Amino acid sequence: MFASQISSKNIFSQILAGIVVFLVALPLSLGIALASGVPLVSGLLGAMVGGLLIGVLSGSEVSVSGPSAALASIIVQQIARLHSFEAFLLALFFSGLIQLIMGFFRAGFIAEFFPTSVIKGLLVATGLLIALKQIPHLVGYDTTPFGYEDFLEADGDNTFSEIIKAFTCFQPGALMIGLLSLVILTLWEVTKSLKKIPIPGALLVVVIAIVINKMFLHFGSSWVVVAPQLVQIPQVGTVEAFLKTFKFPDTTQLFQPAIYGAAIMLALSASLETLLNLEATDKIDPNQRVSSPHRELMAQGIGNMFLGLIGGMPVTCAVVRSSANIDAGGRYRLATIVHGLLLMVSVLFLPSFINQIPLSVLAAILVVVGFKLAAPRLFINTWNEGPSQFLPFIITVIGIIFTNFLIGVLIGLCVSLLFLLYTNWQRPVVEVLEKHAAGEVLRIALGNQVSFLNRPSLAKALNAVAFNSHLLLDARNTDYIDPDILSLIHDFLRTKAKVRNIVVSLLGFKKKYSRLKNVIHYVDYSTQELQSKLTPAEVITLLKEGNERFQKGTPLFRDYRIQVQKTAHEQYPMGVVLSCIDSRAPVEMIFDAGLGDLFSIQMAGQVAHHKELANMEYGCMVAGAKLIVVLGHSSCGAVRAAVDFFQRGTTALQETGSKHLDLLLQEIQKSMDANAPTAFSSDEAKTIYIDEIARRYIMATIYFIHQESPALHRLAQEGKIAIVGAFYDVATGRVEWL
Repeated sequence: MFASQISSKNIFSQILAGIVVFLVALPLSLGIALASGVPLVSGLLGAMVGGLLIGVLSGSEVSVSGPSAALASIIVQQIARLHSFEAFLLALFFSGLIQLIMGFFRAGFIAEFFPTSVIKGLLVATGLLIALKQIPHLVGYDTTPFGYEDFLEADGDNTFSEIIKAFTCFQPGALMIGLLSLVILTLWEVTKSLKKIPIPGALLVVVIAIVINKMFLHFGSSWVVVAPQLVQIPQVGTVEAFLKTFKFPDTTQLFQPAIYGAAIMLALSASLETLLNLEATDKIDPNQRVSSPHRELMAQGIGNMFLGLIGGMPVTCAVVRSSANIDAGGRYRLATIVHGLLLMVSVLFLPSFINQIPLSVLAAILVVVGFKLAAPRLFINTWNEGPSQFLPFIITVIGIIFTNFLIGVLIGLCVSLLFLLYTNWQRPVVEVLEKHAAGEVLRIALGNQVSFLNRPSLAKALNAVAFNSHLLLDARNTDYIDPDILSLIHDFLRTKAKVRNIVVSLLGFKKKYSRLKNVIHYVDYSTQELQSKLTPAEVITLLKEGNERFQKGTPLFRDYRIQVQKTAHEQYPMGVVLSCIDSRAPVEMIFDAGLGDLFSIQMAGQVAHHKELANMEYGCMVAGAKLIVVLGHSSCGAVRAAVDFFQRGTTALQETGSKHLDLLLQEIQKSMDANAPTAFSSDEAKTIYIDEIARRYIMATIYFIHQESPALHRLAQEGKIAIVGAFYDVATGRVEWL
């Protein structure tokens, strides 16, 4: 199982991490057991099983399971309801069975529906809460069980009033040990040289704390830390005595309905906490591994079934223990298993030694762990993501701190759901006004899932469609449309669209929506009627608008399958474009044009000869195009070659033996001055010069067309066509009209 982890370095680092987790888990388990009203040994059994059994079965390498403070109030209520701890153990067994079944049927997917903002809030709130709750223990004020996390406490105080009281009733020795431990741990975190030491800082401060307290005792100081400000493991002495502490479920209660109600309550609560904590742990895993929630549920289920049989208390995946594990260098399950093994050894053989550890040093460790979970960058990053992320995040934090884990998470989830509903209500659709050559079309694109929640906004969008307009309902990206939405669309087509003279096209509706047939009524390509109405200036405007859309990445929607069918037998181009073969993009893309809208002629360096003139004459005089565009571009390879050969004082024919290439480059070189530079100060200067020659040659080509084609010149003089130049920037996609 651990073959990939077996190396002396890995084993040593994981054992050290396991020791740190053990030091954190030990008092937490005892405190949570006390707060839950169960025997202290039940808390220790829960931690042992969490490490030794669930640690082996879990698919997570860094998560650590143990008794949960969030379940304390539920445990107290259920024990009172069932009238005995033994009956509760029976309910615990069945709750584990329910978790096992949930995992088997892959119910772990539930965690995927919890927003990231709530998971982040859970991390931060857990960190703040664990830090705040440890402050009284840090100074030796121990009226509340170690690990208790509810805001309201049994004595009527709360988290903050308890902190205020702590600083008026502190114990000097515990305060000194706690603050010294806090300073050492903080230095350990911020000092690189200390972090390189292989021994974790948490282990070091525990040793120092024991030594300091021994010194207080040796010198008879009043600062000596005594129980209940020390760890207090139950004294069992031997394995036999330990086994005698086990309690067993009351099977006589098998047919009591209350048992199964308690089991369901425990299973759902523990599973929810486990799934959320598992996802939160994966987020802070340095190796960013993704754990299987289904496997985790099964592991937790088996663990809780076993605990129900031996007298333990419910366990969940615990983010505080997991965070302490990660901070101490835990990267594999070996650390989790070591911590469980140490718990068992300490209970059986080392209770007197473990009971010498001051709680204030353990509180200091947890304060550091807590504030690392609640790092300020999480607040800043979530704030930058906008209100829809920050508000659920901060409300989850506040909810958990001022209530408890389960209530706080549910509050955060409700707020996230409200934002989701609001967003769906605001913008269930995307509206785009598209300017086609044949006129404007309002395209309403439906979302992936269009539910009844989207009905008000879609109705509002449809009601706002102008009279005598064209509407396209686009469902290409839609997987589900609610029957209410289908009914709304059908009613609109049958009544309002006809009354308002709105032509409605439908696209992407699946066959199962039989009442809505896909059909396109508008024209998104150049037709004979459209071509006859266009003027050269209007064609230029259409190309300018198309290039703007190309630059913005917002091309018009076109159904190219329909265009292929419609233009298969005839086409009526708006213009003819002479462009360069290395201009990087087709002219239809640069100008966001449809199929057949443009006749495209490509030549290296957009050089024009008499054959190119024949193509232009055909496009304008036979096919009816209203515009000729000579389109050059930046960083033109043909122009660069012409400049390079000129600099070297040679020709393409001499260097390559290509007479045809030589003729082409000579045409471009005619646009160069006789005293053109033969050297440049930099590559940038040369590029600027090459682009300038490209612009000059565009104008030279326009002059050539006028001079060599009387027919095209006459059409231009009559205003029936325009001959213009344009320069395309290959870096930005922008077309500059010359």
